[in-house]
This record gives sequence, structure tokens and C-alpha cells, in this order.
Amino acid sequence: MKVRSLQARLALVLGAGVTALWAGSTAVTLRVLHAELDEVFDSTLEETAQRILPLAVMEIVGREEPGVSQRIASLRPHEEFYTYLVRDASGAVLIASHRAEPADFPPCTAPGFAQTATHRLYCDLALRGTVTIAVAEPLAHRARIARELAMALGLPLVVILPLALAGIVAVVRWSFRPVRALRNAVARRGAGDLGPVGEAELPAEIAPVAAAVNQLLGRLTAAFEAERSFAAHAAHELRTPVAGATAQAQRIRIETSDPKAAGRAADIETTLKRLTRLSDKLMQLARAEGGRTLAKAPTDLRPILSLVAQDFKRSGGGGRLVLLLPEREVPSRIDPDAFAILCRNLIENALRHGAPGDPVEIALTPGRSLTIRNGCPPVPPDALSRLTRRFERAPGAGEGSGLGLSIVRTIVERAGATLELRSPIPGRADGFEATVRLPD
Repeated sequence: MKVRSLQARLALVLGAGVTALWAGSTAVTLRVLHAELDEVFDSTLEETAQRILPLAVMEIVGREEPGVSQRIASLRPHEEFYTYLVRDASGAVLIASHRAEPADFPPCTAPGFAQTATHRLYCDLALRGTVTIAVAEPLAHRARIARELAMALGLPLVVILPLALAGIVAVVRWSFRPVRALRNAVARRGAGDLGPVGEAELPAEIAPVAAAVNQLLGRLTAAFEAERSFAAHAAHELRTPVAGATAQAQRIRIETSDPKAAGRAADIETTLKRLTRLSDKLMQLARAEGGRTLAKAPTDLRPILSLVAQDFKRSGGGGRLVLLLPEREVPSRIDPDAFAILCRNLIENALRHGAPGDPVEIALTPGRSLTIRNGCPPVPPDALSRLTRRFERAPGAGEGSGLGLSIVRTIVERAGATLELRSPIPGRADGFEATVRLPD
């Protein structure tokens, strides 16, 4: 399985490298110790033979009855690692240690070391080869010592190695804290958040990446600002000639005495007003899709919502509005202009499609939840799910461009908020409710 995380890959490589290094050094150490122990044991065999042989010769020469075999008794029970056997020239046993087995001792033909399948031996000669001594050590003794050394070296690694690996993981994780912080900061951003990422505590290897990202975000911000500026100027420039044409149509309708000409002028005025509203909606949609929907700092949403409601009241359509605002501030990072466009479209939708004379309730909660309710016949579920599409209107909705809820949905998605439409209103048999839950 391919490891995609740089942090996990680094910890894995370091851990595997340390483990292999320790295992290799342990194996080399055991090999060196094994060779050194063989030298020590061989030296002990040789030293034992050279110490016992003179004593054995004196014992044999001083005997009254030559050729008698003698087995040396043990003073006390103990584990005997070295056994010896003294023979004469014919191979007869003259002296033997108390646990020596003649079958384990091959005949000695020359001084030096020899080895059988079970023992390591050293042979030496005296009295011109008429007396020989062989000292033997079981190979199992050396193997047991080697195993004990291997365990003595290996058991600490069982404890030290996991601690070392845990330390490597902890150090790597600690070292990657700034990188994880940068990753999380970028991952948490919504589509409309173009603020710079922090560069203060980043290591030298990652800081250029953050700087490049900030430069890219700066260029995108400048591009979006230019697009917003263009949309605003285009809307203004388009509004002026349309307003002039509307005024001319109104003047023709007033000044003419021909009923047909007056009717045509009224139709032209109505069409121009519809074109004005549609151009405004298209400009709002362009700003919502291409503009910034998140501000650099949180803003209190209450004054913005109050200002939008007052605009409707001044235009003559705000007598039905019931505005409910909390006493304390409702801060959010949503862009004030984007929030104003969102509120304007929701309120306009409620006034236009709500039942005439029914109040339109607008409620903003401290939890950054905006709810707008209006009375109307229930909207079918299949039509309700399509209302946020462009140029989509509910059956029997009357006038409208079909762009208001599409603009709201675009702003909500880019700001990281959520939009929920319900019809009928919960607890009622009629009505329409739109709830926007804004980001922190």
C-alpha cells in the first residue's frame, strides 16, 4: 500500500532505518562477541591442560604401581564445564576427572585443538609423548553462553526500540505541526474565502508555498474586485438608458390623445421596467458567482438587515414586514454586500409571492440563523426542490424572473452557509419558509 502522507512516510522510513541499523549492529556485535568468546574458551582449555599436565605427570611418576587408572573425585557437587583425560602411550586412561567420558576423547596425536560433533578439545604431550592430556568442553556450553548473550543484547531492544519508534513518531508529528496547521487552514476555507493564509510559524521549506498561495489569492481577489466593479458600473450604465427610455414611454403615454398609442406606450413602459428588474437580477447573480462572499473580519448582521427592510418600507412594500432582531450582536464573516443581496431577494420573493395582506416575518437569531416566512398556498414538493434553479418559478407564481432564489443559493454555497426551503410552514397548513444558517 502506497503511503501518501509525507509525515507518515518520514516516520516509517526513519523507524525502519533505525530498526535495521540496530538489528544490524546487534548482529555484528554478537558475531564479534562469539569470536572473542571462542578465543577466551580456547585459551581456558589450553591453560587448563598446561596446569594439570605437570601435576598429572608428577602423580604418575610417583606411583608405586604404574598403569593404574585413577578418577579424581569431586569435593562438592558442581556443574563441570571442563573435563580432562590423561592417557599413556598405549591409550590407557591414567587419570580422569569425575565426569569425563572416554568416548568423548579421541586419541591425541599432536598438541593443539580438535573438535568433535559434541566437544571442543585441547591436547598436549609430556615425557616425549608417553603421557597425553586432553581437556574437553561441550559445544552446548558455548552455544548456551551465545544464546544468553543474544538475549542480553536483544531483550533491551524489545523495550528500547518501541520507545525509540514512538519518539520518532512524536518528533516527526511535532515538526509537522505548522504544515498540518497550513493544511487545515486551507481545507476549512469555503469557495468565497480569499483571505491570506498565515506564514508566521512555517518552516523555511514550506513558507515559500504559503507565500505563493497568498500571491495567488491576492491576484484572485484583485480579479474578483475588478469583476464586481465592472458589474456595478455596467448595471449603472445600463440602468441610465433604460430609465431614459422608460421616461420617454411615460411621457408619450401622458401626452398622447390616442388610446391605442397610450396603450402601446404603457406596454413599452412595463417591458422596460421588467428589463430593468431582470438586468438587476442578472448583475446580482454575476456578483454572487464571481464576487467575494466572505469578508476578512466578522460584521454585525443586524444593521444590514434593518437597512434592507427600511428600503422596502420607503418603496411602499414594507408595511407587511415584521422584523425580529436580537438585542446582542450577530457577527458573521459573510460579506455585507452579499448578505444584503441575499436578504433583498428573500424579502422580495416573500412580498411578491405571498398572500396579499399577510405579514412577512423576518427573524434573525443570535445563532446566525435568518428565517423569512410568508403566507401562500403550499408549494408542491417536486416544485419546491427546483426553486433554486435559474429561471425556475413555482406554479401560479405570477410575475418574477425566477432568479431570486438562485442568487440566494449561489451566495449561500460560496459563503459556506446552508439554505432550507419548507412549504407549508411547520405547524401550519399553508405558507412558505426560507431558512439560511450563516457561517461563524
